[in-house]
Amino acid sequence: MSFYQIWIRSFADGNGDGIGDLYGVYDRLDYIKSLGVDAIWFSPVYPSPNADYGYDISDYRNIHPDYGTLDQFRKVLDRAHELGLIVLMDLVINHTSDEHPWFKESCKGKDNPYSDYYIWRDPRFKGEQMLPPNNWYSQFEGLAWEYCETRGQYYLHVFAKKQPDLNMDNPKVREEVKGIMRFWLDMGVDGFREDVITYISKNPALPDGNPLLPMINGLPHYKDGPRLMEYLQEFREVAREYNAIQIGEAPFTPVKTAATYISGPDRVLDMMIQFDHMTADCIMTEYVWHRFMLTKLKKAFTKWQNAMNGRAWNCLYLENHDHPRVISRYGSEKFWRESGTCLAASYIFQQGCPFIYQGQEIGMTNIRLRSIDQYNDVSTINAYHTFRRHRSPESRMRWIHVSSRDSARTPVQWTDGKYAGFSTAKPWFRVNPNYKRINAAAQEKDPDSILNFYRRCLALRKETETLIWGSYKEYYPRSRKHYVYERSYLGDRYLIVCSFAAKETKERLPADWAKAEKDLVIGNYPFSTSDILHPYETRVYHMR
Repeated sequence: MSFYQIWIRSFADGNGDGIGDLYGVYDRLDYIKSLGVDAIWFSPVYPSPNADYGYDISDYRNIHPDYGTLDQFRKVLDRAHELGLIVLMDLVINHTSDEHPWFKESCKGKDNPYSDYYIWRDPRFKGEQMLPPNNWYSQFEGLAWEYCETRGQYYLHVFAKKQPDLNMDNPKVREEVKGIMRFWLDMGVDGFREDVITYISKNPALPDGNPLLPMINGLPHYKDGPRLMEYLQEFREVAREYNAIQIGEAPFTPVKTAATYISGPDRVLDMMIQFDHMTADCIMTEYVWHRFMLTKLKKAFTKWQNAMNGRAWNCLYLENHDHPRVISRYGSEKFWRESGTCLAASYIFQQGCPFIYQGQEIGMTNIRLRSIDQYNDVSTINAYHTFRRHRSPESRMRWIHVSSRDSARTPVQWTDGKYAGFSTAKPWFRVNPNYKRINAAAQEKDPDSILNFYRRCLALRKETETLIWGSYKEYYPRSRKHYVYERSYLGDRYLIVCSFAAKETKERLPADWAKAEKDLVIGNYPFSTSDILHPYETRVYHMR
């Protein structure tokens, strides 16, 4: 199975108002099916004030007016099912919007039915100075506590100020979550991608965090909390009633911990979205950037492949709405087509379920805006004002160019026409100016395009048991230029060779592969028997 992720606001505008919507999705369903994927994951399409573009939900049982109606969603859902595509919604239950009716009621005081739907604490005092309940920082926007004058208490927000954390220790909140799940499952949705699901149980003492770790100093006290497994088991029971899929997002989760959630007959999640391989050019977050290190990427890939083999199933991805474009990070804009296809082969043939993010299949790249005022993403804006404050604005903007989530949120480049074919009206966000060269329409006509390479990879994977079920073995882990791995199953063997070098290099094959009769089944350069690899060349061999 493979997934295509839609971040709807920038996918396709079907009603001509400059904002992506469900009408645009409906018109592009045949295109999605043509890629060879089996499922669609929708990032949030619910009503939201868009402080975090949909991840701050104000109504869990409706569709944002910008995107359409419930009736239009049902139309998209039915058509997707007709095409054989399953549909996952984004379930965001660590927090809501501060404009959700629950929060508005909770703010009014301690004597209403919604009082304990959120995490409230009294202030601390140092003499006459009022202080937050602890020293935690949020991951998006300053301190993790915001004072409510009406209630006279602070509320917790691990992310933005407009994203107050729900109190999952309250059984009424968990019943609300189950009701939300059933609402969408009854409609026919096939499951959920569950946002930062490992954050929903907090240490009830809410102790101070390590002051040397700003932004994540509270993490040990709200990740993998004391009652997390209990709550996930409750939600799992609902999913089982419908045979629904559950994929959990789990930042900063090590392999051993992940296995407790996604392995065995009593697993509480089917798969887990982890972040280890997304830090090959940074330290913990893209905003602490360093030069791309292939060995770091390979180490993360191999760690998860080996740990989950025979135990659980990996989520395979290189892009989503939370990360900049991968060609601009791990590849080369100079060798755009070559590195885009190399990156595709580097992960699609691993063991697990491949995920493709909108625009990834045509090799969209980072956008470079002149001023921080031109960016929308709350985490980008906060990072600009938090990191490297002693540097010049020009220097800080260079870091934003390589790290901003907004690079993944520019309108999809469908054609070389006005507004890249995304809309007939001025889009809500800037179109990357390279759309004249990088667009889906041009790549449809080119058999060697990144788009058609993705199609070939997914087709080969789908028809080949070895590339689905086979074991994984990495060769030459210390190589700084090549990523070489093998998939083998019942005597059948495939070798994937990916050069990450921007110049010609000598191909190095394992001894038995060098001697064996083999076929080159996929490559991103014209077929050659030469042992010289071109820049970012990839070769997929099948042993006869």
